[in-house]
Amino acid sequence: MAQKILITGGTGLVGSKLVPLLQEQGFEVRLLSRTKKSGAVPRFQWNVSENYIDDAAFEDISYIIHLAGAGVAEGRWTDDRKKEFFSSRVDATNLLLKKVKDLDVKLEAFLCASAVGIYGNYEGSEVKTEESSFGSDYLAKLTVDWENAAENFKKEGIRTVKFRIGVVLSETGGALKKIAQPIKLFAGAPLGPGNQYMSWVHIGDLCRMIAFAIENKEMQGPYNAVNPNPVTNQEMTKIIAKTLKKPLWLPNVPSFVLKMMFGEMASIVLGGSVVSSSKIEAAGFNPEFTEAQSAISDLLSDN
Repeated sequence: MAQKILITGGTGLVGSKLVPLLQEQGFEVRLLSRTKKSGAVPRFQWNVSENYIDDAAFEDISYIIHLAGAGVAEGRWTDDRKKEFFSSRVDATNLLLKKVKDLDVKLEAFLCASAVGIYGNYEGSEVKTEESSFGSDYLAKLTVDWENAAENFKKEGIRTVKFRIGVVLSETGGALKKIAQPIKLFAGAPLGPGNQYMSWVHIGDLCRMIAFAIENKEMQGPYNAVNPNPVTNQEMTKIIAKTLKKPLWLPNVPSFVLKMMFGEMASIVLGGSVVSSSKIEAAGFNPEFTEAQSAISDLLSDN
């Protein structure tokens, strides 16, 4: 009998790629969603604000993969948005654990998304490992709270893996699409100083990392989910322009303009970090894409 995996955020950028990969590997996948739906990948209803999850979602599951989290790069960080960021990450994690305990679910592992933002946004090239200190900005504190909630699964004796995900490069959305769009319109330019580092991960490698962690029973704790060679924002922009065969002729977008446009959210693109992938590679994972050029060429090959 196929092992069952319950996924939150299964229709998002990462989840939509991960689900078919897990199915190919013989797992039976089910999703938590706002609406119930039957089919090859059944969806069970949940509502974090009402502390509700359909009990049937947990029947015979072996793994939970928690990817859900309101997008921090979508709109200004109002007080209401910040509450949504927290609820969709921390409250959702706590609710999942409550249901696992209440229903006495025999989980083999809990795999949770996290973010390299936990190290904070800063200028410089100091390499961040899983042992590095955490940042003090808003996103870092949010991510610490998220990871602390995930740690409660570990306290229940459940193997817990936390993926500190970098900038996800995907052909269907996320950072790559946002950078590529103005370049296609001959209006692309590096953001701010341009020397801020982007620790990136090809979406295919990210999905393979998650699947790898399911099978590798020795993996637990935090892992930086990034590819080995970070690039600066300016380098990333140039690589995308080269791949699309478009010129870059505009000057860098000034930092103050980005802050005026996006407010506090501008810190996402004006900051960055150099994050090490050594730990997950030491665990035995071999990324397919180690250079930004090859990753972007793969993802933009049809453009």
